Amino acid sequence: MVFWGGVGCMLDSKTGRESALKGLNGRLAFAIAAAALGSAFQHGYNIGVVNSPGELIRTWINDSHYNRTGESLSSPAVTLIWSWAVSVFCIGGIIGGSLTGILAERMGRKGALLFNNVFAIIGGLLEAFTKTANSYEMLIAGRLFIGINCGLNGGLAPMYLSEISPVHLRGAVGTVYQLVVTISILVSQILGMESLLGTPTLWPILLGLTLVPAAYQLIALPFCPESPKYTLLNKGKEIESQRALTWLRGTLEVHDEMDEMRAEFEAMKLVPKTTLKEMLTNPSLRAPMNIAVMMMLAQQLSGINAVMYFSTDIFMSAGLTAETSQYATLGMGGMNVLMTVVSLAIIEKAGRKTLMLIGLVGMMFDVILLTVCLALKDVAAWLAYFSIVLIIVYVVFFATGPGSIPWFLVTELFNSSARPMATAIAVTVNWVANFIVGLGFLPIQELLGPYVFIIFAGFLAFFSWFTWKKVPETKNKTIEEISAMFRQQSY
Repeated sequence: MVFWGGVGCMLDSKTGRESALKGLNGRLAFAIAAAALGSAFQHGYNIGVVNSPGELIRTWINDSHYNRTGESLSSPAVTLIWSWAVSVFCIGGIIGGSLTGILAERMGRKGALLFNNVFAIIGGLLEAFTKTANSYEMLIAGRLFIGINCGLNGGLAPMYLSEISPVHLRGAVGTVYQLVVTISILVSQILGMESLLGTPTLWPILLGLTLVPAAYQLIALPFCPESPKYTLLNKGKEIESQRALTWLRGTLEVHDEMDEMRAEFEAMKLVPKTTLKEMLTNPSLRAPMNIAVMMMLAQQLSGINAVMYFSTDIFMSAGLTAETSQYATLGMGGMNVLMTVVSLAIIEKAGRKTLMLIGLVGMMFDVILLTVCLALKDVAAWLAYFSIVLIIVYVVFFATGPGSIPWFLVTELFNSSARPMATAIAVTVNWVANFIVGLGFLPIQELLGPYVFIIFAGFLAFFSWFTWKKVPETKNKTIEEISAMFRQQSY
């Protein structure tokens, strides 16, 4: 049943010429919210939600084991179980990321997003009732299912958002995904405070709240159309594609966009269906694939997760109490949200490559200064306070470009036939890198101390060079123009 044909009239009150010219109207905004809030919110919320109640959950794991066996666990055993509960989220992300291409092709972008909520519901229920069932195994299983959901969301949502947006809004709409991720991380940090849900009795509710965005998307997304590009290019249904595009634009004047999609459709008929082998051997596909993978690696190997982890220790070394450090961390999360909003506002003017370079180069110099301050903080007290400033500046540079651009850049570099496969590869690489950094940071940090950040400075220097030399500017370019550019380079 198609719900979206009539609901737009109720939603879109701004049908005037000004709104149509700008390309953003009530219907498109509703579709963006339905896709992003239901998916990106899961991604960010489940990254941040385990941080605050971590000590409470570790205590409960030991109590749970004692209630079942009459024996207490050793401290290393509790840490091991807790580490699995945290890291299995990334393993789920790797699984979900690798399934992106298959589900996007077979079920459509919208259909796959709706189906993906099954994993969120299973995971949310397992987490919410883990304490009631006195089973930490349920917690680990719940985190795995939520990870699969987030891995799929990281590929499907930016793909859908890219394909429903006008060319001149594609970057801004793509940034919405990362914006919602940063907002949901901040929400999870606020709700996890001891004065709210971060208590020995309420933490299962904190984890179970991941059911809310799943319910929202299951209610809202059916009112939105499938991606017009997918409908035409993958299903060959031109009339249905035009209906979807008309709904999203709030106007009947969609002939130019339909002509562009028809041209892409005709071009696709001349090339074989994109396979993994084709992606790795065809020069016109391999070049953008290398760029997409490198940008995903740049995001994770920038050290952002390590800096976020180390922030509380730095705040406390500057003389802040544990409670004050928690508020400082919230302030850092708020700055992340603010700068992502700024990035969204300026990306269509500044361009993807420019913002990516500003972010990577700024982070490189910042992390070098941070290393110096951490190494010498006992020499001069003011260096510890300056470290706080550097962490906030680091987050600002991350949010400027590296935080959001890699997620949607991959969807801009490929046509519709190659996009699902390319997205699956890039998202899987992102989650694998995330898992490796999470697993390896603490042992390396114990070995090198504050000098661990020099490793990230080296990565940032390399990725800055790569972005400058290899990454093209995709601002205001159609998919066909971008694909033609790589075809020319391959000859």
